[in-house]
Amino acid sequence: MTSTLNPPRVRTWALQRPRPHSRGGVRRLPLAVVVAAGLALVALTSLVSVLVGVQPLPPGDVLDALRGMPVSGETAAIVASRVDRTVIGLVVGAAIALSGVVLQGLTRNPIAEPGILGLNAGAALAVVISIRFLGVTDVTGYVIAALVGTIAVAALVQSLTLMAPRASAPVSMALAGAAVMALAQSLIGAVLVTDRGALDSFRFWQVGSVAGRDATQVLDIAPFLVVGLVLTLTSGPTLNAVALGDDLARGLGQDVVLHRGLAAGGAVLLAACATALAGPIAFVGLVVPHLVRTVVGVDHRRVLVISLLLGPVFVVLADIVGRLVARPSEVQAGIVCAVIGAPVLVAVVRRVKGL
Repeated sequence: MTSTLNPPRVRTWALQRPRPHSRGGVRRLPLAVVVAAGLALVALTSLVSVLVGVQPLPPGDVLDALRGMPVSGETAAIVASRVDRTVIGLVVGAAIALSGVVLQGLTRNPIAEPGILGLNAGAALAVVISIRFLGVTDVTGYVIAALVGTIAVAALVQSLTLMAPRASAPVSMALAGAAVMALAQSLIGAVLVTDRGALDSFRFWQVGSVAGRDATQVLDIAPFLVVGLVLTLTSGPTLNAVALGDDLARGLGQDVVLHRGLAAGGAVLLAACATALAGPIAFVGLVVPHLVRTVVGVDHRRVLVISLLLGPVFVVLADIVGRLVARPSEVQAGIVCAVIGAPVLVAVVRRVKGL
């Protein structure tokens, strides 16, 4: 029988005190070394992405095309498309990974992620409505629509979570996200069934893919991306303070409401940008932060920096795998990310529930 004077300890992932270093393994490496390794991974993955594809090309021809030397028109077109999808993958991976880190930190929920919480589905619904009823066709319009949808879904999921018992909040938030996601997908289907043109525009985009995108679209949404990156990358001290509890954060001099709002705004903005560029890609914001924490610990300042590098690597690698496993066809990056991320979600939920 448990004494009322000695209540059982609740071992919560989010309440661990942020520690910049650990006594063992890779965590003892200086941040500069980890960043350098991350940059090398980004460069290597990008190079492989340009060299590998559904249609095999000699590496020499690919390198010639990259250097602007004369190559056949077909080779030039293939290399250009690979460069475009690589750039999109890098941007989308960074955006979703940072969004996942911030959402997990703010909610103190280890399974918070834009896809799992239904934010991507809300953004997709808003984009479909803008295509069907407003005639939006440019990526900037998609971002604005996705931002509105993401904010609406975030408010709805948070409201539903607050109705659940506090002890079950992490799983309740995921269930609320799943319910909202199912509702959004049903509404998407209802809208698309009435307009074949909107269906054609949305069909390939909805599965989450970096293929068939133009890298210049990144420039169209650059202002949104820059604001989101600044807000999230500077949120490390806030997330560390919030992890200790709101009361202690206030005692440390944090304006909790203001800083929470800024960090959440950055996370929502990045999720909207990623969804507008590549469609809803789930699990990146779940897998990458947990992987990074095994390397650098739980200090959010470090986790944010390394997630900025490993997020792009994860998405681009998923795209590479998708090109190779089903030749001469290909599997979209969003599907590959889901195959990898679903077991991670199960493992994290089991750990949270103590199963």
